[in-house]
Amino acid sequence: MSISLRGRSLLTLDEFTPEEIGFLLQIAGELKMARRNASEIPRLGGKNIALVGEEDSIGTLFGSEVAAYDQGARVVNLTLPANHKCGSTKDTARVLGRIYDAIEYCGHAHSAVEEFGAYAQVPVYNGFTDEFHPIQALADLLTMQEFAEKAMSEVTVAFLGDGRSAIVKSLAIGAAKLGMDLRVVSPPIFWPASSFIDGVASQARKNGGKFTVLEHVGTGVLGADFVYTVSWLGEQEAGWAERIRLLAPFGVRANVMEATDNPDCKFMHSLPAFHDSGSKAGVRVAKQFGLDCMEVSDAIFESKASVVFDQAENRMHVVKAIFVTTIAD
Repeated sequence: MSISLRGRSLLTLDEFTPEEIGFLLQIAGELKMARRNASEIPRLGGKNIALVGEEDSIGTLFGSEVAAYDQGARVVNLTLPANHKCGSTKDTARVLGRIYDAIEYCGHAHSAVEEFGAYAQVPVYNGFTDEFHPIQALADLLTMQEFAEKAMSEVTVAFLGDGRSAIVKSLAIGAAKLGMDLRVVSPPIFWPASSFIDGVASQARKNGGKFTVLEHVGTGVLGADFVYTVSWLGEQEAGWAERIRLLAPFGVRANVMEATDNPDCKFMHSLPAFHDSGSKAGVRVAKQFGLDCMEVSDAIFESKASVVFDQAENRMHVVKAIFVTTIAD
């Protein structure tokens, strides 16, 4: 079956079929290999891509800039202040769509990237919003595909931490499409909405997979091929003490990895990670709460089981695959 994604936007993985997701992962893998072999063929000559980000989220776009340059495209980084006065989102989208061949948007409100998608009239990609992070999910799936050494439909993933995060929600949708077994292990207060759980579980069953939300860590990680977590705290996170108290039993330590009963289990993290006191937030938490790490111990983060920097690299290859498949001639 021939698959074409030309002209398509990527706002969430809900809009893509399992075959289309598999196609994107295949192209990303091929482009990654070509870059490493110095045999990459630029396919985006003459294309112009706008990388639009709010001022506290622009870092997510770094890999996108390199991906575009590798493929011969010209890029511009447009940083929008949090309370920018550049006209309405709808008008901004229509202006940028007249000038650029594609737009990647990275910000907080998911409604903003939806407006870009509705009015730009060129492909729009969701680099990150507070609701969904499809590019990270695709990078995660590519990483799992590289390390699992089994069909994706046979892979089991245990996610520990805040089950409402944009990353786990996007990963859940992608895993369900590919028929994987994904378990979200979290305090009930941080479980996704019941409507989301029901919808993803139904999609997973349709494709031969499973989606489970539970509280018991030992049950959740048993047999897992990958244990995944994300940062407990954002830079502006309110209620640090309460979040740390609730999430503390879900930190990834050596005993959690051992509880998988899988010596080949890999550790994943989307970054940034608070695995030591080497950051400003880490220093604050160490001083205020007496913790030298939060969602993952330094020993696990730096262990041979950790594939976190493969994930970080794979974001660039996935973005490149999205650019190539949607706007290349």
